[in-house]
Amino acid sequence: MLAAVLGRELRLASRRPADALGGLLFFVLVGSLFPLALGPDANLLQQIAPGVMWVAALLAVLLGQHRLFEGDWADGSLEQWLLAPQPLPLLVLAKVAAHWLLGVAPLLLVAPLLGWQYGLDGAVIAVLLASLALGTPSLYLLAALGAALTLGLRGQLLLVLVVLPLSIPVLIFGSHAVAQAQQGLSAAPALNLLGAFLCLALLAGPWAIGAALRLALE
Repeated sequence: MLAAVLGRELRLASRRPADALGGLLFFVLVGSLFPLALGPDANLLQQIAPGVMWVAALLAVLLGQHRLFEGDWADGSLEQWLLAPQPLPLLVLAKVAAHWLLGVAPLLLVAPLLGWQYGLDGAVIAVLLASLALGTPSLYLLAALGAALTLGLRGQLLLVLVVLPLSIPVLIFGSHAVAQAQQGLSAAPALNLLGAFLCLALLAGPWAIGAALRLALE
Protein backbone atom coordinates (compact mmCIF):
# COMPACT_ATOMS: atom_id res chain seq x y z
CA MET A 1 0.00 0.00 0.00
CA LEU A 2 2.83 2.37 0.83
CA ALA A 3 4.52 1.61 -2.48
CA ALA A 4 1.21 2.17 -4.26
CA VAL A 5 0.76 5.58 -2.63
CA LEU A 6 4.32 6.57 -3.48
CA GLY A 7 3.97 5.40 -7.08
CA ARG A 8 0.62 7.16 -7.49
CA GLU A 9 2.03 10.48 -6.33
CA LEU A 10 4.99 10.16 -8.69
CA ARG A 11 2.71 9.38 -11.63
CA LEU A 12 0.43 12.31 -10.84
CA ALA A 13 3.44 14.62 -10.64
CA SER A 14 4.74 13.37 -13.99
CA ARG A 15 1.39 14.33 -15.56
CA ARG A 16 1.57 17.81 -14.03
CA PRO A 17 5.23 18.81 -14.30
CA ALA A 18 4.39 22.49 -13.80
CA ASP A 19 3.23 21.80 -10.24
CA ALA A 20 6.35 19.81 -9.43
CA LEU A 21 8.75 22.34 -10.94
CA GLY A 22 6.95 25.48 -9.75
CA GLY A 23 8.80 25.53 -6.43
CA LEU A 24 12.13 25.00 -8.17
CA LEU A 25 11.50 27.90 -10.54
CA PHE A 26 10.51 30.12 -7.63
CA PHE A 27 13.67 29.14 -5.72
CA VAL A 28 15.86 29.98 -8.71
CA LEU A 29 14.14 33.31 -9.35
CA VAL A 30 14.32 34.49 -5.74
CA GLY A 31 17.92 33.37 -5.35
CA SER A 32 19.00 35.02 -8.60
CA LEU A 33 17.26 38.36 -8.15
CA PHE A 34 19.21 39.43 -5.05
CA PRO A 35 22.68 39.42 -6.72
CA LEU A 36 21.21 41.35 -9.65
CA ALA A 37 19.58 43.92 -7.39
CA LEU A 38 22.44 44.41 -4.91
CA GLY A 39 25.29 44.55 -7.39
CA PRO A 40 28.72 42.88 -7.42
CA ASP A 41 29.63 43.53 -3.75
CA ALA A 42 31.14 40.14 -2.87
CA ASN A 43 31.21 40.70 0.90
CA LEU A 44 27.57 41.78 1.03
CA LEU A 45 26.44 38.86 -1.11
CA GLN A 46 28.28 36.37 1.08
CA GLN A 47 26.74 37.86 4.22
CA ILE A 48 23.16 37.63 2.98
CA ALA A 49 23.56 34.29 1.17
CA PRO A 50 22.50 31.98 4.07
CA GLY A 51 19.34 33.91 4.86
CA VAL A 52 18.33 34.43 1.24
CA MET A 53 18.85 30.80 0.27
CA TRP A 54 16.87 29.48 3.20
CA VAL A 55 14.01 31.96 2.86
CA ALA A 56 13.80 31.07 -0.84
CA ALA A 57 13.71 27.37 0.04
CA LEU A 58 10.96 27.93 2.63
CA LEU A 59 8.80 29.90 0.22
CA ALA A 60 9.40 27.31 -2.51
CA VAL A 61 8.15 24.58 -0.16
CA LEU A 62 5.03 26.54 0.76
CA LEU A 63 4.21 27.27 -2.87
CA GLY A 64 1.31 25.05 -3.89
CA GLN A 65 1.26 22.95 -0.71
CA HIS A 66 -2.25 24.12 0.14
CA ARG A 67 -3.45 21.75 -2.62
CA LEU A 68 -1.62 18.75 -1.19
CA PHE A 69 -4.72 16.86 -0.03
CA GLU A 70 -7.41 18.62 -2.07
CA GLY A 71 -7.39 16.10 -4.92
CA ASP A 72 -7.58 13.13 -2.55
CA TRP A 73 -10.35 14.85 -0.60
CA ALA A 74 -12.36 15.59 -3.75
CA ASP A 75 -12.21 12.09 -5.28
CA GLY A 76 -12.77 10.19 -2.03
CA SER A 77 -9.24 8.80 -1.66
CA LEU A 78 -8.94 10.16 1.87
CA GLU A 79 -11.98 8.18 2.95
CA GLN A 80 -10.38 5.04 1.54
CA TRP A 81 -7.24 5.84 3.53
CA LEU A 82 -9.30 5.83 6.72
CA LEU A 83 -10.69 2.39 5.83
CA ALA A 84 -7.33 0.94 4.80
CA PRO A 85 -5.67 -1.62 7.10
CA GLN A 86 -2.44 0.39 7.06
CA PRO A 87 -2.08 3.15 9.66
CA LEU A 88 -3.09 6.56 8.34
CA PRO A 89 0.17 8.23 9.53
CA LEU A 90 2.22 5.86 7.38
CA LEU A 91 0.14 6.64 4.31
CA VAL A 92 0.52 10.35 5.00
CA LEU A 93 4.27 9.92 5.41
CA ALA A 94 4.49 8.14 2.05
CA LYS A 95 2.62 10.96 0.33
CA VAL A 96 4.78 13.66 1.92
CA ALA A 97 7.95 11.69 1.09
CA ALA A 98 6.95 11.51 -2.57
CA HIS A 99 6.39 15.26 -2.73
CA TRP A 100 9.68 15.88 -0.91
CA LEU A 101 11.56 13.75 -3.43
CA LEU A 102 9.96 15.56 -6.35
CA GLY A 103 10.50 19.02 -4.90
CA VAL A 104 13.86 18.82 -3.15
CA ALA A 105 15.90 16.63 -5.51
CA PRO A 106 15.89 19.30 -8.29
CA LEU A 107 16.39 22.00 -5.67
CA LEU A 108 19.54 20.32 -4.35
CA LEU A 109 20.91 20.12 -7.89
CA VAL A 110 20.36 23.84 -8.48
CA ALA A 111 21.50 25.08 -5.04
CA PRO A 112 25.26 24.89 -5.85
CA LEU A 113 24.76 27.08 -8.91
CA LEU A 114 23.01 29.70 -6.80
CA GLY A 115 25.71 29.40 -4.15
CA TRP A 116 28.38 30.26 -6.71
CA GLN A 117 26.44 33.42 -7.57
CA TYR A 118 26.96 34.55 -3.98
CA GLY A 119 30.65 33.65 -3.98
CA LEU A 120 30.36 30.61 -1.69
CA ASP A 121 33.21 28.11 -1.83
CA GLY A 122 32.87 24.34 -2.08
CA ALA A 123 32.94 23.63 1.67
CA VAL A 124 30.19 26.16 2.39
CA ILE A 125 28.06 24.83 -0.46
CA ALA A 126 28.44 21.31 0.98
CA VAL A 127 27.11 22.57 4.32
CA LEU A 128 24.29 24.34 2.50
CA LEU A 129 23.28 21.10 0.79
CA ALA A 130 23.47 19.17 4.06
CA SER A 131 21.32 21.75 5.84
CA LEU A 132 18.73 21.71 3.05
CA ALA A 133 18.65 17.90 3.06
CA LEU A 134 18.05 17.87 6.83
CA GLY A 135 15.73 20.85 7.07
CA THR A 136 13.42 20.59 4.07
CA PRO A 137 11.74 17.32 5.20
CA SER A 138 10.65 19.11 8.36
CA LEU A 139 9.32 21.99 6.28
CA TYR A 140 7.35 19.59 4.08
CA LEU A 141 5.81 17.91 7.12
CA LEU A 142 4.87 21.29 8.58
CA ALA A 143 3.38 22.36 5.24
CA ALA A 144 1.42 19.10 5.08
CA LEU A 145 0.09 19.76 8.58
CA GLY A 146 -1.00 23.23 7.52
CA ALA A 147 -2.63 21.78 4.39
CA ALA A 148 -4.53 19.24 6.49
CA LEU A 149 -5.69 21.87 8.98
CA THR A 150 -6.92 24.17 6.21
CA LEU A 151 -8.41 21.43 4.02
CA GLY A 152 -11.58 22.66 2.36
CA LEU A 153 -10.77 26.32 2.92
CA ARG A 154 -9.94 28.56 -0.01
CA GLY A 155 -6.77 30.57 -0.21
CA GLN A 156 -3.20 30.01 0.88
CA LEU A 157 -2.86 32.80 3.44
CA LEU A 158 -4.14 30.68 6.33
CA LEU A 159 -1.65 27.94 5.48
CA VAL A 160 1.19 30.46 5.55
CA LEU A 161 0.02 31.82 8.90
CA VAL A 162 -0.01 28.31 10.37
CA VAL A 163 3.30 27.09 8.96
CA LEU A 164 5.59 30.13 9.16
CA PRO A 165 5.78 30.37 12.99
CA LEU A 166 6.50 26.64 13.26
CA SER A 167 9.23 26.79 10.59
CA ILE A 168 11.26 29.54 12.29
CA PRO A 169 13.59 27.09 14.15
CA VAL A 170 14.43 25.27 10.92
CA LEU A 171 15.06 28.58 9.18
CA ILE A 172 17.34 29.80 11.98
CA PHE A 173 19.38 26.61 12.33
CA GLY A 174 19.68 26.11 8.57
CA SER A 175 20.99 29.59 7.88
CA HIS A 176 23.18 29.49 11.00
CA ALA A 177 24.90 26.32 9.80
CA VAL A 178 25.87 28.00 6.52
CA ALA A 179 26.98 31.16 8.33
CA GLN A 180 29.20 29.12 10.67
CA ALA A 181 30.82 27.40 7.70
CA GLN A 182 31.49 30.78 6.09
CA GLN A 183 33.37 31.88 9.20
CA GLY A 184 35.47 28.74 9.28
CA LEU A 185 33.66 27.35 12.33
CA SER A 186 32.05 23.97 12.78
CA ALA A 187 28.51 23.69 11.45
CA ALA A 188 27.90 20.42 13.32
CA PRO A 189 25.88 21.94 16.23
CA ALA A 190 23.38 23.60 13.90
CA LEU A 191 23.16 20.51 11.70
CA ASN A 192 22.59 18.35 14.79
CA LEU A 193 19.74 20.60 15.85
CA LEU A 194 18.24 20.31 12.35
CA GLY A 195 18.50 16.54 12.65
CA ALA A 196 16.84 16.60 16.08
CA PHE A 197 14.01 18.75 14.73
CA LEU A 198 13.62 16.32 11.82
CA CYS A 199 13.36 13.36 14.22
CA LEU A 200 10.68 15.20 16.17
CA ALA A 201 8.82 16.06 12.96
CA LEU A 202 8.97 12.44 11.74
CA LEU A 203 7.67 11.13 15.06
CA ALA A 204 4.88 13.63 15.65
CA GLY A 205 4.12 15.09 12.21
CA PRO A 206 2.38 12.14 10.51
CA TRP A 207 0.20 11.51 13.57
CA ALA A 208 -0.81 15.17 13.77
CA ILE A 209 -1.54 15.29 10.03
CA GLY A 210 -3.61 12.11 10.26
CA ALA A 211 -5.63 13.54 13.13
CA ALA A 212 -6.25 16.76 11.18
CA LEU A 213 -7.42 14.78 8.15
CA ARG A 214 -9.83 12.77 10.31
CA LEU A 215 -11.30 16.00 11.65
CA ALA A 216 -11.64 17.38 8.11
CA LEU A 217 -13.62 14.32 7.00
CA GLU A 218 -16.01 14.33 9.96
